[in-house]
Amino acid sequence: MRRLSLYHLETLLWISRLGTFAAAADRLNTTQPAISARIRELESQIGYHIFQRAGRRMELTVRGRELVRDCEPLWAVIERTLLQSNSFEGASGIVRIGAGEIAAASCLPTFLAELKIAMPRATIEVEIDLSQAMLRKLLGATHDLIFLAGPVSSPSIETRPIGDAEMIWVASPALGLDSGDYPADVPIWLIHSHSPIHALALASLGGNDPAGPVINLSNNVRTLIDIVLAGGGMSFVPEIMVRDQLDRGSLTELRFTPRRSIPFQIAIRAQERDPLIRDIFERATALRIDSVGGRRDEGCR
Repeated sequence: MRRLSLYHLETLLWISRLGTFAAAADRLNTTQPAISARIRELESQIGYHIFQRAGRRMELTVRGRELVRDCEPLWAVIERTLLQSNSFEGASGIVRIGAGEIAAASCLPTFLAELKIAMPRATIEVEIDLSQAMLRKLLGATHDLIFLAGPVSSPSIETRPIGDAEMIWVASPALGLDSGDYPADVPIWLIHSHSPIHALALASLGGNDPAGPVINLSNNVRTLIDIVLAGGGMSFVPEIMVRDQLDRGSLTELRFTPRRSIPFQIAIRAQERDPLIRDIFERATALRIDSVGGRRDEGCR
């Protein structure tokens, strides 16, 4: 009688879910040769080929697709049985989370600390990047969960809102600006145009003409804040990231235009079936991007 190991089925299903042997190797914290060896063992046990080469890719055969279809519900039952206590304390593997600087400066640290208490054996990898880049990585299965700025709608992802971040124009008081007037000759520093914050900044200028001073760009909000603190111009930044500097008087809010806000969401792939990732996603729905400590019940504004 042929015997199949659970790790054979797990390997097959992750290749099917993520699309490549390399992505499955990353998810299962092993190497691509090890994944290939598992598939060869599985094919030897069942007596037929599961994958076939299609150009530079490996695609499921007809019988391979049938095997995946039959094994998916079986594996879902196994996962539910193993995790029926709803405790992920013993869960292992690598979880990749993508976030922007606003999330990293507000709700993310507390969330990650709580996550490690709940899942001490899981390895969590965090990458800070712009929303557009993180979305590509989520869809490419190199990230598992991301924090996104701006409205995003796609049938390929599942999202939940986690609040809005207020955006304000700031400058150093050393420039001696009247906070109520548009400072036409002051250099403008903005986050890169790949971020939805860039378009929001331009929209907030309204009838003011930004064509005079050159608009300078950076992909790092902290760098923008440091430049403004040094008297290098004005910038459109998250209020939560400059709150301390505003309180100390090292930055001044420019009120020539009303404050704007940008929505934030958490997102996973719509086809995500891993109960660990689903659990992390549900935990993240309690966050607020604009509150102290990041939780909905802790002084949300």
